[in-house]
Amino acid sequence: MQWTKQNEQIVYANRWFSVNLADVELPNGQHLDHFLIRLRPVAVATVVNGANEVLLLWRHRFITDSWGWELPAGVVEDGEDIAVAAARELEEETGWRPGPLRHLMSVEPSNGLTDARHHVYWADEGAYIGHPVDDFESDRREWVPLKLVPDMVARGEVPAANMAAALLLLHHLRLGQDALP
Repeated sequence: MQWTKQNEQIVYANRWFSVNLADVELPNGQHLDHFLIRLRPVAVATVVNGANEVLLLWRHRFITDSWGWELPAGVVEDGEDIAVAAARELEEETGWRPGPLRHLMSVEPSNGLTDARHHVYWADEGAYIGHPVDDFESDRREWVPLKLVPDMVARGEVPAANMAAALLLLHHLRLGQDALP
């Protein structure tokens, strides 16, 4: 069944997002008001080294008051190429400049509420260029063995669904079926 948006108006907006109210018609003809959040694309990146370790951030999210492992991420600036934004975020948040980036996946983490698309990239090499400019974004940065990822996700140590999906896919691509329990 397809819902049809009849109109949409901005309720609040800033440079990062807007909160909109849509008049939605259901297949039975009924109308309902539906709030939605419009967001700029998000670029995500990491490096997986030759020892099959992935570069992760350990950070606190005040909204949920929780700690967890994440990949460096941030919004894509107007006119910025998504892969360039992913490399920029990785460098700013970790101090590592990635080698050539490969697109891993694009996901919609909450498509019932927002139009956000997260584009995840990875490199199999990188160069440490110095202390991260945005060191306030995480408590620490660590190389974590990919073989530990499924258990970390199962224990809730990677709480963000987009990050969990990306790490599990990297685990599969780099370690394959032989690494599964």
